[in-house]
Amino acid sequence: MLALVVAHLVVAGLLPLVSARSRRAAFGVAAVLPAATLLWALAQAGPALGEGVTATTTWAPALGLALSFRLDALALAMIVLVSGIGAVILVYCIGYFGADSPEAPRSAALLLAFAGAMLGLVLADDLLTLYVFWELTSIASFLLIGQSGEQRTESRAAVQALLVTVLGGLGMLLGFVLLGEAAGTYRISEILADPPRGGLVTAALLLILLGAFTKSAQLPFHPWLPAAMVAPTPISAYLHAASMVKAGVYLVARLAPGFADLAVWWVPVVLAGLGTMIIGGWRALGATDLKKLLAFGTVSQLGFLMVLLGAGGRIAALAGVAMLLAHGLFKAPLFMAVGAIDHATGTRDLRELSGLGTALPGTAVAAALAAASMAGLPPFLGFVGKEAAFEAFLHEGGMRGWTVALGLLLGSVLTAAYSARFLWGAFARKPGVEATSVHAPGAVLTTPSWLCAVVGLALGLGYPLVDALAGAYAAAYPDESGYHLALWHGLGLPLLFSAVAIGGGLLLHAARGTVTGLVGRIPADAQRAYERTIAGTGRVAVGVTGRLQAGSLPAYLGVILVTFVLLPGTATVLAAVWPGDQPLYHAAMQVPLGLAVVVAALALVRARRRFTAVLLVGVIGYGVGGLFIVEGAPDLALAQFLVETLSLVAFVFVLRRLPASFQQQRSPRRVQLPKALVAAAGGLAVAGIAVVLSGARVGPSSTSGEFARLAPTEAGADNIVNAILVDFRALDTVGEISVLFIAAAGVASLVLATRYDHRGGGRRSVDSGQGSPQHEEDVLG
Repeated sequence: MLALVVAHLVVAGLLPLVSARSRRAAFGVAAVLPAATLLWALAQAGPALGEGVTATTTWAPALGLALSFRLDALALAMIVLVSGIGAVILVYCIGYFGADSPEAPRSAALLLAFAGAMLGLVLADDLLTLYVFWELTSIASFLLIGQSGEQRTESRAAVQALLVTVLGGLGMLLGFVLLGEAAGTYRISEILADPPRGGLVTAALLLILLGAFTKSAQLPFHPWLPAAMVAPTPISAYLHAASMVKAGVYLVARLAPGFADLAVWWVPVVLAGLGTMIIGGWRALGATDLKKLLAFGTVSQLGFLMVLLGAGGRIAALAGVAMLLAHGLFKAPLFMAVGAIDHATGTRDLRELSGLGTALPGTAVAAALAAASMAGLPPFLGFVGKEAAFEAFLHEGGMRGWTVALGLLLGSVLTAAYSARFLWGAFARKPGVEATSVHAPGAVLTTPSWLCAVVGLALGLGYPLVDALAGAYAAAYPDESGYHLALWHGLGLPLLFSAVAIGGGLLLHAARGTVTGLVGRIPADAQRAYERTIAGTGRVAVGVTGRLQAGSLPAYLGVILVTFVLLPGTATVLAAVWPGDQPLYHAAMQVPLGLAVVVAALALVRARRRFTAVLLVGVIGYGVGGLFIVEGAPDLALAQFLVETLSLVAFVFVLRRLPASFQQQRSPRRVQLPKALVAAAGGLAVAGIAVVLSGARVGPSSTSGEFARLAPTEAGADNIVNAILVDFRALDTVGEISVLFIAAAGVASLVLATRYDHRGGGRRSVDSGQGSPQHEEDVLG
């Protein structure tokens, strides 16, 4: 499994080489790997529907970190969408992107990389592994929505999608950590086998749901999905209809068997899902852009899926898996049909389209098949799943069951209405609107949509296959009814609900003029709330930065010292035990060395010349190195001497560009006294914490012992400090060197920007702009 995921990423990295020769061939090459993945998954269907197929690659055994994957019924259903529909859409891209399209090379590589990340996400059997692939899909989505970044609408939509999904992802990561610690394992299958309980789990589940809601565009985070429709149509069809937006739904479905009985889980899921389904369906009735219409429809359907797969119960789980497959199989071809219409006519505005039913009959029939499944007409898979959804909550009964069933009925009425609106808007001949001129879109643009729509019909007729797949997932719930997916369950309330949904939707569509006017009069506040939140955050950040980042190093150091004294300093005083047998010194040489350090520190405070201050700092550093020698650590002393020497040399070079003396004007006593108090408190806190921590150690450090044991054999070194710096913590050392390099570059920039500049043999003032009215205005916003 890991090999398949890695193969996607590797081939994606090589695709630009193929694009250099033929951009359309790159999409064909990219489609091969998802198609092969689908075939592999279907070949594993037997064991996947049973115990599941697992694979684990351990990469940090001492820390218990591993890449764990598991193919089971739910993962298999998602692979049908991720890899199956992914391969179809990549073929569709061959006809969509022109031979000279500048977006084609980037899109081909990123779509395949996204397919690999999404494959890793649905196969992950470890919370941390799942999170890694979760964020990779967010990054890929950002790059695909933003494209080249030249269009402002694209870049804004990409940033919005990234901010919302990554914000939720960070909360979800904290939830994963809390859940893993509460369960004692991060393996998802083990957590579900013995779900933990307690207050920590409650917080974890709420944070995990936050991540799921942001990713799957649930209220109030849904505006990012319609905004993302600025991306090319194949990207919208794949990421924002078939696969990525279902990641949150998938996560809820994955964890629901262990936690659906908890109110902290099902109450937010049901409320957010029903609200999203109704709001998304209502907004779709007012959309005039066909892609926006489908986008709001996707929001609505995601709410539907969230309810089915998160509320718990075997019948709801059956319906959820059926609708999960149905949604991908009807929404992807509808998006592809919109792409074909856009190519053929140059517009997606349903007010300008007329007569395409006769001009593009193949596209119209494929779209009609997909829309029929979306509306829930028999014998399509959408009907099978929707009737099972009604059965799940009508069978449950009670306050929750009836409330959810009626909510789903209202959402389904809206679904049927916007399905009819889509077909009317795209293909009907409208009175007073001239027939739209078209050119044939070509077989590559129409065949993929036909394939998906026909598969949706075939799976509706072949419902036993879907029932076997959904039943393997739903087996995690108790079976009390013996219900199975079917096209006919006899006359009853579920069938009546389906009929009411279709009839009510057609009546709403018949009154589309009035309904569209009502939708337009109700303000859409979610997007405005997002924009106001971002703008407000920016204003607060500028204001806080302008007042706190005032350019005063003493103020910055003072804040750091006060924070240190109040937090770790106070905690140490309250909780630590002061060692009772602490001697003043261990060796006589410590006394003069310590006195030298203290005297140098006191003299440093009184120094007026920069060079004198630098020398005194060096005295302090060399004194500390001498203490290392007395304590029997010559290797540490050598490192200290080298660092101090390099620092001195660097300071001398910097001093060449600075005035010889510090500011001559003495600070008033009312300023000096607080500084002295803060400095003294900070120094005492550091000294106290050092004494307490050194006295708390009762034995040698196990980590140090391992360094000493491994240095000769693993690093070939007798000097343990060098082995740690060069071998055991090599990456840390490289990072520290990089930080020093960046700091040096910053110091050099500041020195060059100073108002003392030796040019032309004389000294003249250079205005840096600091403190000017314009500068203050920029900082304060």
